[in-house]
Amino acid sequence: MKNKIALGAIIAVLTGVLAACGQSQSNGGQKQELNLAEQTPLSTIDLSKSTGYGQSGNLYEAFYRLGKNGRLDPGLAQSESTTNGGKTYTFRLRSNLKWSNGDELTAQDFVYSWRRTLTPKTKAQYAYLFSGIKNADAINAGKRAPETLGISAPNKRTVVVQLERPIAYFKLLMAYPLFAPQDQKVAEKYGDKYATKSQYTVYNGPFKLEGWSGTNNSWRYVKNNQYWDKNQVKLQKINYSVVANPTTALELFQQKKLSLAQLSTEQARNYQTNPDFKEYPYAMMTYLKYNFKNSNSAAHQATNNQNVRQAISLAVNRSQLSKKVLGIKSAVPTGFVPNKLAYAPKTHEDFSNAQRVENAVDFDPQLAKQKFAKGMKQIGESKVSLTLVTANDDTNSKTVGQYLKAQLEKNLPGLTINLRDLPGKTQDQEQMKGNFDISLSSWGADFNDPMTFLSLPMTGTSYNYGKFSDPVYDSLIKRAQGQDANHPEKRWQDLAQSSQRLNRDQSFTPLFQDGTSYLQANNVKGIVHNTAGTQWNYKTAYVQ
Repeated sequence: MKNKIALGAIIAVLTGVLAACGQSQSNGGQKQELNLAEQTPLSTIDLSKSTGYGQSGNLYEAFYRLGKNGRLDPGLAQSESTTNGGKTYTFRLRSNLKWSNGDELTAQDFVYSWRRTLTPKTKAQYAYLFSGIKNADAINAGKRAPETLGISAPNKRTVVVQLERPIAYFKLLMAYPLFAPQDQKVAEKYGDKYATKSQYTVYNGPFKLEGWSGTNNSWRYVKNNQYWDKNQVKLQKINYSVVANPTTALELFQQKKLSLAQLSTEQARNYQTNPDFKEYPYAMMTYLKYNFKNSNSAAHQATNNQNVRQAISLAVNRSQLSKKVLGIKSAVPTGFVPNKLAYAPKTHEDFSNAQRVENAVDFDPQLAKQKFAKGMKQIGESKVSLTLVTANDDTNSKTVGQYLKAQLEKNLPGLTINLRDLPGKTQDQEQMKGNFDISLSSWGADFNDPMTFLSLPMTGTSYNYGKFSDPVYDSLIKRAQGQDANHPEKRWQDLAQSSQRLNRDQSFTPLFQDGTSYLQANNVKGIVHNTAGTQWNYKTAYVQ
């Protein structure tokens, strides 16, 4: 799950600010309407082209949906069976499923949706999550026809999925909105206009979208009365508006116009003892991304030198950054995979312990100096200047960038950090073009498994903008995905070894695990929040 601090993807899309006001029906006489604020405008509602799915589960539903604490809750599938050693899944859909416009929802809608996403001209940035489904990679690479994808609809209520290999987390993926169906009739009717405005598509989740023109700063979710489980949906409407300034959001909360206001870094430090203070954790890692194919010769040599990268990691006081600079209570990272995401099959050990290696993410200025001096000698330089790209429309990004510049220049004599502060979308475009030395980036979990992070550094992955490539790392991941996929303990060891290798190499330098702070009133109930996947689920939300 790509997101901002730096990668302009989803962190702002994930955050919702709620208020109880407006018209609508009742829960004990209370109007069932909320107001939510987003920090950035809604970028797209096209499932195939989205760069984040934190709220999408409210509009679209797949075979399952993500429930409390990451459990799989019922979705469009009434039943499921697995055969062929875990390589064939058969889903039986519920009867009488409908789209928000009344169209019949059938198994063929899944087939159409998946093929559309994987067609190369769609340019789906999340197409890599289909990897392991028969022919998915070849189709996305333009080497096979979409019709060869391992999904079929033998009848209106049956979907059969063929995998190339067992996928340990496949059912978790099937709760992700990326894998939801799309109405082919509607998509073909609107053509290039499809999903560019709220009225140019249809929805199958608890809510439908209204009032979005594609560029405006306000829109609304309205209860979808065609939804199969509509009786469990209490809210009649959710109004969204863009509130980019945390000070404005705080003022609105204090005026009781918002019931959940996201706090800035400074506000979070000031309000930690307030009874309304609440922190929603995320399985989201903010890290430094290096450009391994840099056109700048001096920068290229530096970022491709392991000692230089290790020195940068050792020069950062992560505890100070997280707890004092940002006011985040989350644990200091031990590697690229966040804490409390996944646990060992037998011992239930946190993966964050399994990936830990000595002198990787520790704060050791003396060792950092030694590593940096060694690295500079290896590349034949006494000093180097590197540009760190940050996002100027994200408060934390700018704060972290300034902190890193001060720390790295202090602890690594000879290193100059130039800050290049860009709008999030521009920063994203520059990364895709390879126009960066180091980028302050974030990645959030799509599902509760280490692979949601460890697939990112693989050679050729779409979000691997720095073009990192390590054949040994790739082989470990492929073993976890292949011969060890049906052997949980062996697979766990494969993943631990791969993450340890990243840690030693510091090809990706983790900085802190995100935790978002809020002031929250107590009259909004039933929101389901998860640290991974579709973070915000309002299906069971209500105003008390």
